[in-house]
Order: sequence, then C-alpha cells, then structure tokens
Amino acid sequence: MSAMTIASRAAIAGIGATEFSKESGRSELRLAVEACLDAIEDAGISPSDVDGMVTYSSDTNPDIDIARALGIGELTFFSRVHFGGGAATATILQAAMAVATGVATHVLCYRAFNERSGSRFGSGVQNRPNIPTAENAQFAWYAPFGLLTPAQWVAMFTRRYMHQYGATSEDLGRVAVVARDFAATNPRAWFYGKPISLEDHQASRWITEPLRLLDCCQESDGGQAILVTSVERARDLAHPPAVIRAVAQGSGDKQDMMTSYYRDNIAGLPEMGLVARQLWGMSGLVPTDIDVAILYDAFTPFVLMQLEDLGFCPQGEAKDYIAEGHIGRGGDMPINTHGGQLGEAYIHGMNGVAEGTRQVRGTSVNQVEGSEHVMVTSGTGVPTSAMILGVDG
Repeated sequence: MSAMTIASRAAIAGIGATEFSKESGRSELRLAVEACLDAIEDAGISPSDVDGMVTYSSDTNPDIDIARALGIGELTFFSRVHFGGGAATATILQAAMAVATGVATHVLCYRAFNERSGSRFGSGVQNRPNIPTAENAQFAWYAPFGLLTPAQWVAMFTRRYMHQYGATSEDLGRVAVVARDFAATNPRAWFYGKPISLEDHQASRWITEPLRLLDCCQESDGGQAILVTSVERARDLAHPPAVIRAVAQGSGDKQDMMTSYYRDNIAGLPEMGLVARQLWGMSGLVPTDIDVAILYDAFTPFVLMQLEDLGFCPQGEAKDYIAEGHIGRGGDMPINTHGGQLGEAYIHGMNGVAEGTRQVRGTSVNQVEGSEHVMVTSGTGVPTSAMILGVDG
C-alpha cells in the first residue's frame, strides 16, 4: 500500500508510564504491564478491546505474556522493530498501518526495561555473548581499537562534525542546558528541580572526547506505552486524538549500527534526511509548520545534526540556530519540553512519543501555546524513524 494512505488515518488515544528511576525494584515484565495498563486506562477502553501489540526487538517482554497478564485476550497483530532506539516511532508506524488496513483496532506500543539497575547499554558490547551474528562480527572490527561503547562510536562522528562546521563543546552544551531547563519543571523527570548552566556542562568530566558527561543521556529504569487506534474511534475516547499526520522509517546508504564510518561524509545523519523527505511529502507540511520538536537526544551532537537533516536549518548552522534561542523555553520551536532523555529519562525514545502526544492534547507541564504540529524522532546513528502529530480537525 502507498504510504500516503496512512496519513491522518490513525491517532494516539492513550499514553501510560511507570515512574522513571534508577532502581525500579521489579521485573521488566511488571514494568511493561503497568505501563500498558496505564495507557489502556488513559484511553478509557478495556484490555479486551486491544487486539494488537508492537515493541522493540530488544525488549525482553513477550507480547503474549503481557496480553495474558492484562486479560487482553486474542491478538490479530503483533510485531517487533529492530535497531534499538530507532524503533521508537517505528512502532507507531506499525500500529498505524495495522489500524489503517483494518488488521487491528486498538494497538499497544510499549518499551520497558531496567536499563540502569539491569543491563546497561552505555557499558558497551565487550560483554556480549560470543554468538556468530553479523552485528557481532561488525563490532569485532572496532573492539580491538577501543571502540566499545555508544559514546565512543558517537565521538567519531562528533569530532568530524566539529572539524567540518566549527562547532564547539559549548555548542553541544547548549542542548544539554535546554533539556535540563525543561526537566527542572517536569515532576516526572529524574532531574526535576535540577537545571544546569553552560558552565556546569563545561565542568563535567570527559566520557570520551569530545563528549562530556552532560552530553550523554542518563540510564533509566521504567516503562512507557502508547495506544493507537483510528481517528474516528479516538474521537469517542477519553482525550482529544493526537492525529498521526505522517510517520516513516529510513535506512541510509552504507548504513551500519552506529558505526557508519565509510560514507563520503560522516558529519550528518542521512537516514534522518530520508525520513524527513517522507514526512514532509506525506503530511504536506514544511519545517516552519512545526511548533514543537521532540528530538532523540541520547547524545547532544546528534541533536544538532537532526536539526539540519530534518530541514530546520542549513547544514552546519545548527550551532547558530541553537545559540539564537530557537529551541529553548520561549523559542519559536522548543525541543524536548519534557526534558528529553538527557533530563527526564532514557526510555529508548518512547517517553518522547508521550510528550509529543501531551503537547498536541495541551496537557504538557511545559505546554507550548498553540501547539498544532509536533515532530517526534527516534534513535540516531542507526536505521531510524520519525513522525508528525497534529491536532484533530
């Protein structure tokens, strides 16, 4: 089917989450069940109304176990999306396609993990089981040279970007300052009440040059769930629909998993550019129509690259766009009004989907007045996805 046929055919009708912490004290399955039940209750439906489920390939919670625990009953659609955080809005794409084609009526998208108290992604790949997969074989080329962790992989792109466009550590730090400013007024955020200054960023320790501690997202325990249904059904539910105006996936030329070093230019994110072209084409919108952007901020430099590849500013000019105040409180396109993964929690981008929904509903704790169109992006440096949410009507 043409991607155009899913534009504005589905909507987010429910959002649910656990608390975000560093030690949940319960299983990942329980976190997933709690978040899913919360989303169902938020939408005002019953578990038995759900007939579809989507999650990440890296999630440890089988959909059938969650369905059994919640009393969902029969499922007519279930799916998983690969590439870590790149799956965040891709789960919404899967759900929207299922709803638009009549394969399912109410689809739960979820992500739950103990990423701080359990398996910590930031620690890298050195302790992976020696299983002969293509992905492990790829990482084996980099491991002897000390490139073991996501921060080390991203540092390579960042150094090239800084060299090519003259960006500095202070330019990266302004992204972190904005995130923490919004987190400081969000009671759900881990860093609630804890803003930082640019001086704080510059004083934070090196993780792997040129990335400092405050350039890197936190590690979190928690769960987040999103319920997707048709726009027509959503109108009869508990909240105004957050209409999915456009949603797309993209994998670029010479794409690797966070190590796409063999492209002609590594100072950008061409996979996000591919996604952007689909979003603008599907929605009929242009960058100046976006009121709020929820940009995946596992690492600050990739926020700058996203602003450029999504078309909000020319290549190499994100540092100036940010310095002019566009993305902060009171700017013309605030980003990550929940605090992002730098400030609220790292739930693999799914908490960003929830914040995009709140902005469209008008219920964010950092609500942007007149927020009609919100962009939400997913993991960067990997095959990725993004979407545009809009108000109904």
